[in-house]
Amino acid sequence: MAGPLNGLRILDFTTLLPGPYATMCMADMGARVLRIVSGVRPDMASLAPPYLDDSNLSFATAFLGRGKRCMTLNLKDERAVRIVHQLLVRHDVVVEQFRPGVMAKLGLDYGSLKKINPALVYCSLSGYGQTGPLKDRAGHDINYLARSGLMSYSGRKDSGPPLMGMQVADVASGSHNAIIGILAAVVHRQATGEGQHIDISMTDGCVAFNALVGCSVLAGEKAPGREEFLLNGGTLYDFYETADGRHLSFGGLEPNFFSAFCEAIGRPDLVAGGVAPQNLDAVKEEVREILRSRSLAEWMSIFNKTDACVEPVLTLDEVLKDSHVKDRGLVVDLELPRGGRVRQLANPIKFSRTSQNYGKAGVQAGTHTREVLRELGYEDNQIDEFDETGLFS
Repeated sequence: MAGPLNGLRILDFTTLLPGPYATMCMADMGARVLRIVSGVRPDMASLAPPYLDDSNLSFATAFLGRGKRCMTLNLKDERAVRIVHQLLVRHDVVVEQFRPGVMAKLGLDYGSLKKINPALVYCSLSGYGQTGPLKDRAGHDINYLARSGLMSYSGRKDSGPPLMGMQVADVASGSHNAIIGILAAVVHRQATGEGQHIDISMTDGCVAFNALVGCSVLAGEKAPGREEFLLNGGTLYDFYETADGRHLSFGGLEPNFFSAFCEAIGRPDLVAGGVAPQNLDAVKEEVREILRSRSLAEWMSIFNKTDACVEPVLTLDEVLKDSHVKDRGLVVDLELPRGGRVRQLANPIKFSRTSQNYGKAGVQAGTHTREVLRELGYEDNQIDEFDETGLFS
């Protein structure tokens, strides 16, 4: 059965990670996505090694571009704008990730394009949003996290905020809020026939991630520092090192889980003090010493038999071989453009009636330029002229 977004058609003007990841997820769910990229300014993702074959197709391009078609256009050329106008007749959604004002200079902003397609859903994804004092400021994931307040109570007292191993602001905030916003606007359009502009700021999304702490501070409570909060090291809820230099996680905040944890480490006397004992520093050091006395494997042989909210900190290699990942189908095997196969992380959403629609792995920039233009009614000699006169560069 076709994916739940079957019939939705998206023009994707995004690069790097946030926008391409969002449109990839929607392509997985059945949307038809056409990427429009520059022919002379390669996306950073396309330059990131390793490469898959002699075509220099990067793993990132093969992943972020899966299920999508891709054409190149020089958007500064008036002919490109006309082609985009033609594409709008058969597309429902536009997603762009330029700095505010860039699409307006090109004549491709929401105000211009809604004249062509009044029902258009147009999503702008940026670091700081389309309005406000920071809208023109450059930034990356680390900057958005820094400005959001999240890092002020993350990390350790003696080492400060941690560098994250994944792009929290880009993906968890930017990509996912873009998907939510687009699909909400599509539902609104189905009910009213109205399109609209969606303004997604990665920083705004990270500010909203201050869910528990933010509510407390807005109610007049003092903002917590590092290792002063229920979930940031201010209790026994934490990561602990084992004898072999590995780590395990303990998340048993509830009394029954905490009691099981204390029994498993041979310290039932700690149950009375709870997960946040008055002498936290002393108790935590005792727990650390106990957990450093055995290897990760030894501890997990114990905790696998008890319900204590303890899990190992796995390496990515271990994760990809894990029985949970295999049983849940979190890795898929896709066909490459030139033949052969590549393994990729799957879309994690499971539907009971509609299946994910992965298609093939992503392709090189411009792979479908000629095909798309033919669909719009252009003859090969016209397309050749466009090529010779720089429309695709």
